[in-house]
Amino acid sequence: MVQIKTPEQIAKMREAGLVVAAVHRATREAAVPGATTKDLDEVARKVLAEHGAKSNFLGYGGFPATICTSANEVVVHGIPSDDVVLKDGDIISIDAGAIVDGWHGDAAFTAFVGSGHAPELIELSRVTEESMWAGIAAMKLGNRLVDVSRAIETYIRRQPKPGGGKYGIVEDYGGHGIGTEMHMDPHLLNYVERRRGKGPKLVPGFCLAIEPMVSLGTPKTEVLSDDWTVITTDGTWSSHWEHSVALTEEGPLVLTAPDGGKAKLAEYGITAAPDPLG
Repeated sequence: MVQIKTPEQIAKMREAGLVVAAVHRATREAAVPGATTKDLDEVARKVLAEHGAKSNFLGYGGFPATICTSANEVVVHGIPSDDVVLKDGDIISIDAGAIVDGWHGDAAFTAFVGSGHAPELIELSRVTEESMWAGIAAMKLGNRLVDVSRAIETYIRRQPKPGGGKYGIVEDYGGHGIGTEMHMDPHLLNYVERRRGKGPKLVPGFCLAIEPMVSLGTPKTEVLSDDWTVITTDGTWSSHWEHSVALTEEGPLVLTAPDGGKAKLAEYGITAAPDPLG
């Protein structure tokens, strides 16, 4: 069952979302050559503590850290470690969440470590991020879940990949509902699978974590022996972007974006819903 939120509950989720945004700011600044992914986890832990929030990742299914740190060929669920030292030219996806008064926020971004990144990596991250915004723009009253999936896939498929070939839209992981839990119904594919049908209708109070994951090669993944770390089966590097979004009577509100999604949605001719926290 899809959990529909009241405006008051969406306001609480906005509080959690702004904490996630603060974690993103701090970890982005800390993702420099020589830093370990454990260093980034400690930065995130401190930010959450400063805001009186809890990590919704720590202990989730036994996950041992505050955030997920997924570098290069790691798609998602990378475990922070002293053994993973960031170096110039790396990319890293940082997935972070927060709980405030029982309500969840969840978002991810891909950061460039140092300099000297290949143009195809810069384009990979851009395509992944923009496909996320295409999906967010499809969160319109009267649309259905499949319209969000279609918007994400269509954007990716229309982008020429440097060097030829196609981007790999990761098949085994996708977006999800969010609210009083981090992962809730419905599951959101980042591509259209016709046998799944159109999915539920998007109504006020519908909240989704929209999170495309895209690789430079295969859409296939495998899980390492730690039972968490997900990598591409062909070793190609990947990007991961995510925002938590609430649909209101006045349009979408990007809960984990500092401006509520106002600037990016304007590019699609969409007015973001007013921020309930002002």
